[in-house]
Amino acid sequence: MSYLDNIQTFVRVYELGSMSAAARDMRISAAVTSARISQLEQHLGVRLFQRTTRSLTATEQGQAFYGGACEVLEAVANAETQIVDITDNPKGSLYVAAPLGVGRRLIAPHVPEFLQLYPDISMRLRLTDRKVDLTTEGLDLAFFLGQPEDSNLRIRKIADVQRILCASPDYIQVHGNPASGDALIAENHECLNLRYPGATEFQWRLMTEDGPKRFRVMGRFESDDGDVLTDWALSGNGIAMKPLFEVADHIKAGRLVPVAVQTPPEPIQMACLFTHRRGQDPKSRLFMDFMIDRISAVVRDGAGVA
Repeated sequence: MSYLDNIQTFVRVYELGSMSAAARDMRISAAVTSARISQLEQHLGVRLFQRTTRSLTATEQGQAFYGGACEVLEAVANAETQIVDITDNPKGSLYVAAPLGVGRRLIAPHVPEFLQLYPDISMRLRLTDRKVDLTTEGLDLAFFLGQPEDSNLRIRKIADVQRILCASPDYIQVHGNPASGDALIAENHECLNLRYPGATEFQWRLMTEDGPKRFRVMGRFESDDGDVLTDWALSGNGIAMKPLFEVADHIKAGRLVPVAVQTPPEPIQMACLFTHRRGQDPKSRLFMDFMIDRISAVVRDGAGVA
């Protein structure tokens, strides 16, 4: 086992707070993870972690070593970047996250072409509508909609995404088509809500004559999967707020109809999120450039739907 492997393993154990979690993230066995930490401790002559049957915490020496270890890994990554830039032959694995709708419709269809262009790169694509933590989950970059909460991360904007409130013709026939956000509330419309961990209420930010305004909407249907909301809307169960590119085909075919058109949703930012070190990796830059070139017009214009 190389000293650099041991340092990389230490950093992942430190960040994830668990030997087993680090082993899963690095795709190695728990025994190899433990052996690498033991070798590193033996080399340094100190204990880096306090271990019990139920917990693992960094010692004072471990906390001090972490900063320097990250600097070592960043220096190696920078050196590799310079070599890759010269050889123009990027290698290695890319770990990417994206929301379900974005990943299924925009990212995943283009991954085969990207890997054909760069045969020495492999891809792990994680799709989820929950918020992800790039550091603890070992991600190179994440596509997202909205505003990130971590100001220490880097952002590369793709486009402002047009959104729409929509419902099925069956729902409208029974409940009517609300003209505005105020009508949504006054007429007690069933709103289909995307549930994030920790969310306590649902507010839709709509554009009014006086500017953006938050409407506290109500509904019995909640899910952490945006595609489930689309299916519920198609089945006549309520009104959904969706990125236009996700429901463009349904709108064109008449399966979904725009509602509350006097107060459309405020556009939402789509961007890539990455750490400073990951953003210097040629693989990450290539993948961002590749995807932005193919999806920016689609997410901005909603696949041409008026």
